Amino acid sequence: MSTTVNPEEVAWFTAIADEWWDPNGKFRPLHKFNPTRLIFIRDQLCEHFGLDKTEDQPLKGLKLLDIGCGGGLISEPLCRMGAEMTSIDAGDKNIKTAMVHAEASGLDIDYRCVFPEDLAKEGLQFDAILNLEVIEHVADVNVFLEACCALVKPGGAMIGATLNRTVKSFAMAKVGAEYVLRWLPRGTHDFSKFIKPSEFADGLRQNGLEVKCLKGMSFNPFRDTWSLTDDLSVNYMVFATKAG
Repeated sequence: MSTTVNPEEVAWFTAIADEWWDPNGKFRPLHKFNPTRLIFIRDQLCEHFGLDKTEDQPLKGLKLLDIGCGGGLISEPLCRMGAEMTSIDAGDKNIKTAMVHAEASGLDIDYRCVFPEDLAKEGLQFDAILNLEVIEHVADVNVFLEACCALVKPGGAMIGATLNRTVKSFAMAKVGAEYVLRWLPRGTHDFSKFIKPSEFADGLRQNGLEVKCLKGMSFNPFRDTWSLTDDLSVNYMVFATKAG
């Protein structure tokens, strides 16, 4: 697989990649979180596109776009599931880190340091796009969703994940995660940018997508595990489709 990382940078970015991919390191919460998200992604996509989720590569033949991919923690397992991955992030260091790890893992993922708007201007479209824990960080939600929805092919889908704007989410995702448990650096989230499911759905509808499924993501502190639930009060995921 080709890469734009030059030899002098490889060793440095490999060290960062080791941190991203250490399940017991600073990114441990993401490693705990991701398996449950991947189940939702796989199952929803297989049901929508008529694929067999029990296959070794259940997503084979699908072209997916991972927006805000970070170090590639979602992109890599989806690639292993057979998806043709394009993964973008606004952070150049994140992209270089992800490229190094993917290359070392023998995975062919098209990583790019661009914005969704850039790909929309190129006229690119995908079978499905992933918009996971990104929308609550963007400057203009409407512009962001317009670009994201334009990237979905007719008959395609978007999978989103974000935080609800509730008293419970403020206590758990802001105060608890950043100040008590210290899972995240202080200031990671701005509570005013948390998005209610109805707001997310309205934004998608205005751009031609209809929500088909909403699921909560709930943490069990006694078992140290995440699971899909019907509780949308803190973390939730959305599956929406565009008419064919």
